[in-house]
Amino acid sequence: MQEVNPKETTRAYAFEMWMKAPMPMVALIKTLDVTRLRHICRKRGLKFNMLMCWCIGKAASQVKEFYLLPVGDKLIKYDSIAVNTIVANLRREVSSCDIPFSDDLPRFNKDYLHLTCHVAESCENHDIADSMVIGTSALAQYDIDGAVGMYSGVFNNPFMIWGAYRRHWFKTRLTVSFQFHHTQMDGAHAARFLGLLQKEINKL
Repeated sequence: MQEVNPKETTRAYAFEMWMKAPMPMVALIKTLDVTRLRHICRKRGLKFNMLMCWCIGKAASQVKEFYLLPVGDKLIKYDSIAVNTIVANLRREVSSCDIPFSDDLPRFNKDYLHLTCHVAESCENHDIADSMVIGTSALAQYDIDGAVGMYSGVFNNPFMIWGAYRRHWFKTRLTVSFQFHHTQMDGAHAARFLGLLQKEINKL
């Protein structure tokens, strides 16, 4: 990770316009077809949330804007991406777990299982400081139509939220909310990411 001069990036105008905005976050909501994910979960015994996180990282890695993030009053360029998941721990509370993204699904699955298990047992967060982290929160036990994250003024990371998937005949659908800082990307970049996410799910 390294600080970059915003004027030397494609985000120069966005940096000038949105860095000091009182509410610089934008949220898009999309319904995904996750039939393929459910099929693979049942066939291979893999966790649905792990597959979602891997597909999110896979899609994000194809959009260069994900590697730039406003941090404080600076623009930071990262060489790698991680995906965060919220873990229920032994104290019946929640902890945060960053998983480094790997293009290799078996490796990502191994890291996911190891790190989430460690976080659950230790009740301590696992943070990766030198990667651009995409936050996620899966409210898988609840049937919701959508959710929008909050802007704390501290964390500018992109963030995804989803609830329970819905089954109808032969299709399974999942509504996701994707929140991002306007300095990092525009609506078109976010929409392209969501389209790539659907493609990665379909070809998994």
